[in-house]
Amino acid sequence: MKLFSIKSLTLLGFSLVAIPLVFALLLGASQVNTLAQNSEEAIINVARSLDNQQLLKSNQINMERNASQFLVLRDPVLAENYIVQSHKIFLLTQQLISSSKDTELHALIIEYEKQITQLIDVTIPHAQSNPKSDLNIIEPVKQQFNVLTALYEKIEQRSLTLNANTVNRLKQEAQMIRETMMKSLLIIPVSLIIAILFIFLITTPLKLLTQSILLLQQGKFESKIQISGSYEIQEIGQALDNMRTRLHALELQKSSFIRHISHELKTPLAAIREGTELLYDHSVGELNPEQQEISHIIKNSVFRLQQHIEDLLDFNIVLDSTSLQDSQEVRIDDLLTSVMTAQSLDIKRKEIHLITKMSKLCVMSNKKQIAVIIDNLLSNAIKFSPNNGTITIDTTMINDQLQITISDQGRGISAENKEKIFEAFYQGSPPDNCLLKGSGLGLTIVKELTLRLNGQINVLSPIEHGGTKMTLTLPRAFKHKEVQ
Repeated sequence: MKLFSIKSLTLLGFSLVAIPLVFALLLGASQVNTLAQNSEEAIINVARSLDNQQLLKSNQINMERNASQFLVLRDPVLAENYIVQSHKIFLLTQQLISSSKDTELHALIIEYEKQITQLIDVTIPHAQSNPKSDLNIIEPVKQQFNVLTALYEKIEQRSLTLNANTVNRLKQEAQMIRETMMKSLLIIPVSLIIAILFIFLITTPLKLLTQSILLLQQGKFESKIQISGSYEIQEIGQALDNMRTRLHALELQKSSFIRHISHELKTPLAAIREGTELLYDHSVGELNPEQQEISHIIKNSVFRLQQHIEDLLDFNIVLDSTSLQDSQEVRIDDLLTSVMTAQSLDIKRKEIHLITKMSKLCVMSNKKQIAVIIDNLLSNAIKFSPNNGTITIDTTMINDQLQITISDQGRGISAENKEKIFEAFYQGSPPDNCLLKGSGLGLTIVKELTLRLNGQINVLSPIEHGGTKMTLTLPRAFKHKEVQ
């Protein structure tokens, strides 16, 4: 199959859309121009024909008047005028013949000319042979003029018929052009369909590329990227797939490294912690105050190191996208209860009051990832809450989306730090009552896992009465149905 470039597809689509429209426009303009020319020519011919007929009628009347006066008065000037009028009539009849191609009209005009010739042949020779007025000739001449008038009326009637035919023909041509133009309008929806088709052909691969990039952003490297389309798009798709393969390999290496190094660290750390606990509890003998202080420092440092290793293991969950993509029905109230139970010792230690407003809601998602997110959010809320503070946990569903809100009464987060808190290893100022410093990975884990679950994490700080509100939004939520 021959592949087209985006440039070729664009030019082809533009041509297929523009050429029919230009053709329809040129055809319509040509037909309208032809109609305008025919109309102009017809109007000129009709006007000229009417003018010639009026002149013909006027000259005929003058000729008849001159003939009557000449036969009575025998004035040579009247005879000359009579001849002049007849010549004018002959000139007008020739113009009428030349302006029309109708054979019937030609025959009437020729008959009209013959009648004029007969009148001249009758009137002038008779007057020359009879110098005195002869009333006997006037009546026959008058009858011949009546015949001439009847011929003129036939010519006029035929001209009117021809003019009417011309008007009807122009109307028919205009109607045909109107119909043609209406049919040409069908090209517009056809062109729109062609344009939509090419837009689809061009944009669909680009949308697939965008979706593939979003999957890579979410750390989903398992599915091979295969995109059909122009060869530029396929080259980009191939480059993305190569990058996906490389990122997947790097991710597996990182996950394997973190798993191994965490395991290797936890084994000697457990021995160190056990030994430190024995020293601190005076199990191997009494310690002097200096030794007791050093033992306390070692104990806290070991605990802190263990927390960092746990955070590193949680961060490994973010890196390892191969084993945590399965979705299942997750009951949020049960999951929250489990997380709160795990944090119960810290809650009791700081005498924190928990207010829960939990609905029986479920989501189709990854249970372990959600548990890690909620655990980090609750741990942060406990960490930054004052002693005897209050933490509120609220769950609700809006437009098939689950919203989990965790609010504390800590000192809040400044506006300039709202985005920084999600950066890896970023650590703000620790709370006043916190002796151990965190690893700076907790909210990074929250942000990355939320993206992988197609959710959102929003920070509102400070809220009313101080503190911070974290809102986690997850898709595909529904109400839990109790089993009867």
